[in-house]
Amino acid sequence: MKPYIFITRKLPENAILKLTEHFTVNMWDKEDVPVPREVLLAEAKKAHALLTMLSDKIDEEVIIAGESLKVIANLAVGYDNIDINTATSRGIAICNTPEVLTDTTADLTFGLLMATARRLIEAAEFVKDGKWQSWSPLLLAGHDIHHKTIGIVGMGKIGETVAKRATGFDMEILYHNRSRKPEVEQAIGAQYVSFDELVTRADFIVCLTPLTNETKNLFTAEVFKQMKSSAIFINASRGPVVDENALYDALINGTIAGAGLDVFTREPISVDHPLLKLTNVVALPHIGSSSVETRTTMMKLCVENILNVLTGENPKTLVNKQWNLQGTH
Repeated sequence: MKPYIFITRKLPENAILKLTEHFTVNMWDKEDVPVPREVLLAEAKKAHALLTMLSDKIDEEVIIAGESLKVIANLAVGYDNIDINTATSRGIAICNTPEVLTDTTADLTFGLLMATARRLIEAAEFVKDGKWQSWSPLLLAGHDIHHKTIGIVGMGKIGETVAKRATGFDMEILYHNRSRKPEVEQAIGAQYVSFDELVTRADFIVCLTPLTNETKNLFTAEVFKQMKSSAIFINASRGPVVDENALYDALINGTIAGAGLDVFTREPISVDHPLLKLTNVVALPHIGSSSVETRTTMMKLCVENILNVLTGENPKTLVNKQWNLQGTH
């Protein structure tokens, strides 16, 4: 019997051709609707491999249900949706899609910064709504980006690439990370500072840190109070690193000037969410890596990881390094 693979979201047929040629593949047939929990559990029981989305909760229950599971390939860099410890203990390889989306996500992050600073979305809607009746000197005046200070929290590959983008705007670059990056400091003149100094000095605070126990609710009311009243906060990492109630209060009280958000604590976000009512918030539907080219490459990498594991080879991008080819149950 051929190994069985379940894919939790509808993907283009040509993207998964290598899997369908060798294995039995079943795919959830809706692009924009998450696979229901009961379907996920039922499919996990049969599957040798899962190709999952970041929005899929692959917890202990799902993993234990997957008695034949050998590999879970997550279509994302992040993998906080997966119970890594349980998977590793059961000999299941966990794979992600690092590196291939770095430039695309950095482009989106800097675009979000620009849109928020210069009020681009608000201005575009102003025109479309027929409100542009005259011109005035401060009509929809935003904030300059060039020659300002950017503070990057989380200087991984994406953070480094955003920093490179900032050099084109002659920005002073501050960063905070678990470890210093001397090569980045030397290459682009970035300056390592404490978290407190970064949020105090930066005109643009860009959050790109992964979600961990240490970074959950990293941005609190007290942190926003440390920022400049002209500061703009950008989050393209994970929603739970921010206390959204504190951010809302900071925005309506003028503690900070604006926010650009590609991620939220709960996704998809409800249209009734208070942050969506604010004109100084630019909200995007978690599209950091969403270009045709990059998403296609991410799918290809997931397919290759699954193919490798199920044919007895090492996966290309293994998250749980303790896993090995003999570690199957």
